[in-house]
Amino acid sequence: MPARVSEAIVLRAYPLREADLVVSFLARDVGKLRGVARNARRPKSRFGAGLERLSHVRMFYFQRETRELVSLDSCELIASQLGLVSEYATGVALDYVAEVADQLLPPAEPNERFFRLLAAVLEFLRARREQGVWQAVSYFTYWAVRLSGFLPELKVSPASRAIAERMLHNRIEHCAPAEWRKETAADLRRLLVRAIEEQIERRLVTAPLLEAL
Repeated sequence: MPARVSEAIVLRAYPLREADLVVSFLARDVGKLRGVARNARRPKSRFGAGLERLSHVRMFYFQRETRELVSLDSCELIASQLGLVSEYATGVALDYVAEVADQLLPPAEPNERFFRLLAAVLEFLRARREQGVWQAVSYFTYWAVRLSGFLPELKVSPASRAIAERMLHNRIEHCAPAEWRKETAADLRRLLVRAIEEQIERRLVTAPLLEAL
C-alpha cells in the first residue's frame, strides 16, 4: 500500500461514524478522489483546518487499487479560504464552486486545467473579496462547462456574449471589472448554471442562493 503525496484542493467533507470524515478532494496529478480521514473530527486532529471546504493542501494518503476510498494520513495547509466566509455573497460563491467541481468531475481522471481553474478563482476571491464575486462566479461557471466537455449555444445578450468570448483568451484578472455588473453577469450565469444542472444527477443546492443575491 504505497504512500502518496499530492497537491490538492478539498471539495467536500462529511461525517463518517463518530470521529471520522469522508473527504472529496481534487488532486493535481490524479484527479478527484475520496478518502477517509480517521479521527479528523477530534480536537487535536493531525489534519487541523486542512479539510475545510476548498482548502489548498498537500495531501498525504495511501491508496489500494481494489478500494474506492483512499486512506488519508495527514495534510499540510497551503492556503485557507476561512478568511472569505465572513461575507455572505463570497461564502455562497465558495459553496457553488465546491459543489459544481464535486458534481462535474469524474473520479480518478487527471484534470490539471480544472485544478488550475480552482486555484486561480480562489486566489482572485482572496484578493478581490466582495468586489470580485460575480466576476469569479461567472468566469468559473463558464470554464467549468468548457473543461467538462460540453457547452451550449450562447443564446445571450451581445454584452454577455462578448464577455464569454474574452474568457476564452484571458485570465480572470484580465477580464475588465467595470463590465461585471450583477445584471450583466446574471444573464450568462443563469444559462451556464442550467447547462450544468442538465449534466448532473441532481440540481445544484447553491443555485437558488446565487439567483437571490
